[in-house]
Amino acid sequence: MIRSELIQKIAEENEHLYQRDVERIVNTVFEEIIEAMARGDRVELRGFGAFSVKKREARIGRNPRTGETVHVEEKCVPFFKTGKLLRDRLNGKAN
Repeated sequence: MIRSELIQKIAEENEHLYQRDVERIVNTVFEEIIEAMARGDRVELRGFGAFSVKKREARIGRNPRTGETVHVEEKCVPFFKTGKLLRDRLNGKAN
């Protein structure tokens, strides 16, 4: 599902809301998650999962095309850990 499909589905299920308002809500939620992660904060959505940032140390890598060694700088990467409810639903366990 892509963002526009999510917005459409929420708008269809909540006929009292205008689609532009639903779009603004969805965009605000995503922006807040992004901003929190940029600050290094953890974002937990109960039953769904938790977004966090992991730091990868600098290392020496290898260019697969040439075999040449290259320096890979330290960087932060997003990490998502699924919640128990999501895992259970994906594995067909009813709650």
